[in-house]
Formats: sequence, structure tokens, C-alpha cells
Amino acid sequence: MIELIRPKVLSKGDKVATISLSWGGAGELPHRYAKGKERLEKIFGLEVVETEHALKSATWISDNPKARANDLMAAFLDPSIKAIISNIGGEDSVRLLKYIDINIVKDNPKIFLGFSDSTVTHFICLKAGLSSFYGTSLLVGFAENKEMHDYQVQDVFRTLFTASPIGRLVPNSQGWTTEYLDWFDTSLQNVQRTLIPSTGWHFIRGNTVVRGPLIGGCIEVLEMLKGTDYWPDLAVWTGCILFFETSEDMPKPEYFRWWLRSYATLGILEGAKGIILGRPYDNLYVDDYEAELLRILDEEGLYNLPVITRMDFGHTCPSFTLPYGRLAEIDCVNNTFSILESGVC
Repeated sequence: MIELIRPKVLSKGDKVATISLSWGGAGELPHRYAKGKERLEKIFGLEVVETEHALKSATWISDNPKARANDLMAAFLDPSIKAIISNIGGEDSVRLLKYIDINIVKDNPKIFLGFSDSTVTHFICLKAGLSSFYGTSLLVGFAENKEMHDYQVQDVFRTLFTASPIGRLVPNSQGWTTEYLDWFDTSLQNVQRTLIPSTGWHFIRGNTVVRGPLIGGCIEVLEMLKGTDYWPDLAVWTGCILFFETSEDMPKPEYFRWWLRSYATLGILEGAKGIILGRPYDNLYVDDYEAELLRILDEEGLYNLPVITRMDFGHTCPSFTLPYGRLAEIDCVNNTFSILESGVC
């Protein structure tokens, strides 16, 4: 089981730092970055600063993993910074690991928010004993085309700006989108993406109510962490509700099967209390992923493990935020999902 420190709650006027830990998209897309920053300031009342190299070019960011790691350490060390927000994901945050001073993170707990390749940074926080937040990034949810989704705004306030229990989460009644609009075409910034009506979350297995702390991430990125010093011992995974999601690369179902089978081999599935799965990009392979997941659970004799799929987190917009280590509940009797604790204190 996980016991993680809760970071301090955000308040209007707090200073937050934006950071580029993987792809240098913020430096390549100044108009979109400016829009996300503006909304953090106007909607949430935050003071936004950039880490030293946050707005460097994508090539520079790629060539300098140590500088990215130093930006992260500096943001944790700066007592004036109350939260660190990832600008965007990418594919090579794992290159930062050899430059990380875990004690800096451990001794300076604060909010870290991001998803996708930020899974690496979440597992840095996990190793340091800090609860972090698997949620949207600046260039995605905060800089959403035309305007932020109200579902996203309410999620951020509920998760990061109040120390009350997060409570029951529900699908976005207005629908979801992964529609591609070219971020480099500035004329599209004010074009709203089409929302697809939600069919709700799918409770595909289980008939009980289970509770457990949350742990997981982008399943492709998790593969890069296996075998490193940042991969948790089995005891950390045991008794947890696992959350998995796939990226815009839309991995084929057989890869999803193989990855899940490795979790079975490691004993992680057997020790889990339940599994929640994010909606895949463009809803591609949604039926296949569900079939593969049930296939692996059947292979392991886990016929009653609660499973919810097609949920609003990860590479879908708008999304809700998952705080690592906080107690969650899957209720297969009433078909509900709740986070029973606050994410911040």
C-alpha cells in the first residue's frame, strides 16, 4: 500500500511554474502557450512563471535532458513556487532519471500536474513519497481551442484548490473530443473542437465495491520505467486501484495484451483491487482493448476484479485528474467511481 505526502492546496495569487520535461512544444507554439498561461492567470488567479528552459526550442530541449532535470529540481527547491505544471508530454522524460536528486523532491513537496510522458515525473514523485496529479497539461487542457471546457475548469478547482474530499466523478455530460486541429495553424486556436456525445463509462467486470489508493499512468511510458530504480516494489502496487491509458500513438491491441500480461507476470494484477482504463485516442481499439483486458484477467483467474473503461482521463478532452496514492472507490453495485480523499491539504 502507498502512503504519500499530500502537497499544499493552491490559492488565488499563488505562483506556479511551467516546465518542459520532454517535447519542447511550448517554445515552438508561443501563441498556444500564451493562451494557456493567460487562462491560468485569469480563470484561476495564479501567477505563472516559466522554468529557465521551458520555452527553448524543441531541438534544444531534446538535446539537453540534464537542463530539463535541473529545471525540475530548481522548481522544487524554490519556496515561492507552489505548483509545477507540465507544458506537454513527449517521449523521452526517462532520460532525466540519471540527473534527478530524489531528496530535493522528498524535502520540498508541492503539486506536480501532467500526463502522458509526465508519467516518468509522477514516478519520481512516487519514489520520493509525494502524491502528484495525473491530469491535463498547459498546451492541452489549459490552452484548449476557443475556450477551456467547464468540466476541465471544475476539475482543476475541485482537485487542486480545495482540501475537501474530491468525491464522486462523472462523465462529461457535454461529451468528449480528440479531434485533431493543427496547433501550428494559429487561425485554428479559436475554432472549437467537435464534442462526441458520451455513452458513459463502461463497468465491464465486477459486482462489488472496492477501495484502494491510485497508481498508474500512460501504459507505453510505464514500459520505459520497468527495470529502473523508479519502478515500485510489488508491495507498493498491492491493494491499489490501477489506472492505465494509451497515447495518441494508438498502440495495436496485441501490444496492449503483452503489456498487461507483464503486469500479470509481475504479480501486480493479482494484488490489485480494481482497474480503470482511460478512453483511447479517437476511441480507436476501444472494444479490442476491453477484450484484451478481460482475456488477461481470465487467464489469471481474476473473474471478479472490478473494471471500468472508456473513462475521461488521459489522452481525451476534457479530462479529470487522478491523484497518486489517494483512496478511490469503484462501486460496481451502483456503477460509480469516487475519490474518497482530498488531493491536497
